[in-house]
Amino acid sequence: MIENIIFDFGDVFINLDKQATAREMEKFGFKYLTPELEELFAAYEKGLITTEYFLDQTSQMFPKAGKKDLMHAWNSIILDFPEERLKFIEKLAKEKDYRLFLLSNTNELHIDYVKQRMGNERFARFKKCFEKFYLSHEINLRKPERSIFEFVLNSNSLKAENTFFVDDSSEHTSAAAELSICCWHLKVGKEDILELKSKISKC
Repeated sequence: MIENIIFDFGDVFINLDKQATAREMEKFGFKYLTPELEELFAAYEKGLITTEYFLDQTSQMFPKAGKKDLMHAWNSIILDFPEERLKFIEKLAKEKDYRLFLLSNTNELHIDYVKQRMGNERFARFKKCFEKFYLSHEINLRKPERSIFEFVLNSNSLKAENTFFVDDSSEHTSAAAELSICCWHLKVGKEDILELKSKISKC
């Protein structure tokens, strides 16, 4: 029986345009994701480097881009947070049928921009729906690492077999499934978090 739900954030609650950053960076000579860039992005998402260092390193790779250009490109991935999804999670939290957790791969720049786009009041409404609000850059762990799922389970005394995880990345849901967590790989554009209860009933 499912007692706990772990939610991803991007493209589960808040809409994303995952190609936007690459499109914006093409103006400054970006062609493809190099291993060096991947390593830099991963370190930033895990909170292992500061925003200042991240921007400094990126501007060295793309000297035509100023820091404001880089921040604009980096944040262009983030779109709107539909009100019906916010009301949905608020209702779920009020019902108290499940323990609710958020687990997001993110970074300081993105979260600051999310707060700016949502407004502090709406962001606070969202955050208070969850027992714990885990952001990768604050806990120094990142999906799909096994250790991040073990951390959430162990820190909150959750049993994997009683836990449900929803994420739009099949890589992330596959990693969680290896720990016997029941998973929903949400297909963006075809499914919505509003369908949650029908998905849980299949576990």
